[in-house]
Amino acid sequence: MEHHEILITRLFNDYLAGAGTAILDAVGLHAHNAARPWTNWMTMQILVAILIMLFFAVLKSRLSMDRPGKIQMTLEAIYRFILSESEGNVPHHAHKYAAFFGSLFIFILVSNLIGIIPGLESPTMFPYVPVGLAVAAFLYYNIVGVQAQGLFKYLKHLAGPIPMLAPLMVPIEIISNLARPLSLSIRLYANMYAGEQVTLLFLALTYFIMPSMFMGLHVFVAFLQAYVFMLLTMLYVGGAVAHEDH
Repeated sequence: MEHHEILITRLFNDYLAGAGTAILDAVGLHAHNAARPWTNWMTMQILVAILIMLFFAVLKSRLSMDRPGKIQMTLEAIYRFILSESEGNVPHHAHKYAAFFGSLFIFILVSNLIGIIPGLESPTMFPYVPVGLAVAAFLYYNIVGVQAQGLFKYLKHLAGPIPMLAPLMVPIEIISNLARPLSLSIRLYANMYAGEQVTLLFLALTYFIMPSMFMGLHVFVAFLQAYVFMLLTMLYVGGAVAHEDH
């Protein structure tokens, strides 16, 4: 799918090719072209992460209890919304997990929206990025589930509440859990890739009104997909840390 280098990728390959190859070798991967190992989805992820860190670093120095600015008020509203959603979907100590949910939401949202800027691409329209995010969510909810309930009790819930049905329930639960990262990946990737292609098509064919309409639709889909990914992760965490009362 990736057939050209955007400017930031070209710069990485021109000046940091050795670092890219070393990183790929360190994780057991090998670049198709050792001279130009960086791809658009890799550099765009790095750019998104840097932009988010810079944004919050600058914002931190401007926070005010007495006279909060519009950006601070907006982010506080987002935080309250995420915390409220967490408390509604995670039955125990939701605030402990809100930071992870918020990080997912902000990273995915910025990744979805950055493709609107000419010369840049949304990293989430490449399958590798949604897969990575889905694997992170999968590992996270299983780890916090074990931490909250203990390994034995956490694995025990795979058998279901009826011992006689355990041989049937265990494989079903395992398949269900393994299907979750696949579902998360496909949903985010398919929607962002399709939205990007539709937007580019209409930008190429029309001007003025129609591009504005589809750009607005693209922004809406970007917010929606970030929210859906976060919400499903909340539900998985909620199910993993829930203590059965019976």
